Order: sequence, then structure tokens, then C-alpha cells
Amino acid sequence: MSRITIQEHALPDELRGSMVEYHGDHDDSASLQSHLAGHGYVLLRAALDRDDVLQARDEVFQRLSEVGEIGQPAIDGIATGTSRRTEAHADLHQFWKSVSEGEQLRRVTHGPPIRKLMSAVLGTAARPHDLIYLRPTAPGRVTRLHYDFPFFAGRSRRIHTAWVPLGDVPISDGPLVVVENSQNFDDLIEPMRNHDFASSHSNDEVQTAAYDAVNVTDPVTFCRERGVRLLSTDFRAGDVFIFGGFTLHGSLDNNSAVGRVRLSCDVRFQPADDPCDDPRYFGDDPRGSKGGGYGDMRGAQPLA
Repeated sequence: MSRITIQEHALPDELRGSMVEYHGDHDDSASLQSHLAGHGYVLLRAALDRDDVLQARDEVFQRLSEVGEIGQPAIDGIATGTSRRTEAHADLHQFWKSVSEGEQLRRVTHGPPIRKLMSAVLGTAARPHDLIYLRPTAPGRVTRLHYDFPFFAGRSRRIHTAWVPLGDVPISDGPLVVVENSQNFDDLIEPMRNHDFASSHSNDEVQTAAYDAVNVTDPVTFCRERGVRLLSTDFRAGDVFIFGGFTLHGSLDNNSAVGRVRLSCDVRFQPADDPCDDPRYFGDDPRGSKGGGYGDMRGAQPLA
């Protein structure tokens, strides 16, 4: 069994917790919103069609197999440790944009089932952002703890993330992790809530607000000091994990013993009636928070 670490720090048993699953009706807005308010997230099992999700997984990994980064069968997602991506594609922005706009992938991220689910969570018709964050995470990689609010503040204050595992993701492969009760850390949240992000969305300012205060120390020490745990679970294809801008999250380290790449996707939703004119996240070629669109994403860089 692979060890469980976060940012190369062993995660002690007493700081590990399991996410609380939602067992209610997926169409019950009041129940979904109550769970979200109480826990800071909603974990729904088998909310999407498993076959659809696995087809999206295969579509993405086939593209990465074509550039030598994933072995065959591609759907297994085993990294080769090599890459021909830069030789095959002079424009990494266009390559990653084309992968992120794959037909099977968009069926999962923008199709009727997830729209219906997110509409129930928001209690009104939901609209997805055009920009998605597709994340192939190779062994040894991790996403640091952060809050999402600074990235998306300024147009709608009801933006929620649907984190979709594109395949089965056991704990060993570095799935999403959330900090218990972090939606109640007012000392960290209020400075973000009161900042005028509508006037300034510079990437440096956003990154500082999202990451700096919560990464002064390592995640294990951070949780010990606050008396909370890091929560995660073994995810399965078809699961959806939903949270708002004030839930502190990141990922565990990918310690796959077989070199499997963890594949997931972040899709942001907001009420359809809220402004959808932010050029960072809407349009045919959204520019992203850094300004370079899909080419600025970690996923645009070769896996090896």
C-alpha cells in the first residue's frame, strides 16, 4: 500500500478524516444546500454516468498517449516518463485547448446531468464557465492548499466548483483533500471577502490572496494548530464533489505505486442570471486568471 503524504509530509492517522457523503435526493435543493452549509462541500456518489466519465478519461489519455506521455492501453493512465509534446505541438496553448474541449470530456463537464445537478445545488438555473481546469497529475505532484474565492470574485459571488474525478482515484493517487471546517476560518476568509477584487484581478494579487496565508507552514502543522483534520476519500468514476469559494482545499501527493496519473477536472458553475462577461472564464478563447488561457495551465506542460 502506498504511503499517504501531502507536500511530502506524512499524514498522521489522527489528522486523517473521511468526507461525509450526501445520501439525500440529488434534486432536493434545500437538502443539498443544508449539507453544503454544514460541511462546506457536497460529495455525491454515482451522480454521473460512469461510462460517460470513462469515455472522457480515455479521450484525454489517448491524446497524451499520442505525444508519448501515457502508455497503452491509454485508459489505464500509466505514465511513460517521457514526452514528445513539445516536438509534436509548437503551440501548447492550442494543444491543451483542443484536449480540454474534447467531445466526450465536454459531455461530462457541460452536459445536461451535471447542469441539472448544479442547478439543484444553487437553487436556480446554473451556467458552467467555458474555461475548465483539466488536471493530469503525475506521481510526485501535488496542489497546495488554497481558497478559490479570489480567483472568481468580482462578477458572481455564488460560483461553485464541481470537482470531477475522471476515473477511479484511490487515496494513494493523490485525490482532492479539504480542510475540515475551513469554511468557518473567519480570520482567513474575511480579508478575502472584504477585498475589492472587482477593481483588481491581477494574477499576482489573486495568487497571494488564495495561497499565501494558508501556506505559511506545512499542511500537517496547519491542521494541528487549528485542531482539524484533512478530509479525503477513494473516489470513483461518476462521483462529483461540490464546494464554494470559501472551502480550503488542495490535493494529497500522488504516490501511485504503478505510475498512474490522477486525472480530474474542475468545472465552475454560477447562477445563469449572474453576469457571464468575465473574459478570463467565458468565450471561445477564455484567457484564464494568468492571461495566457489554456497555455498557462499546469496541464499544458509535458508530464515528463
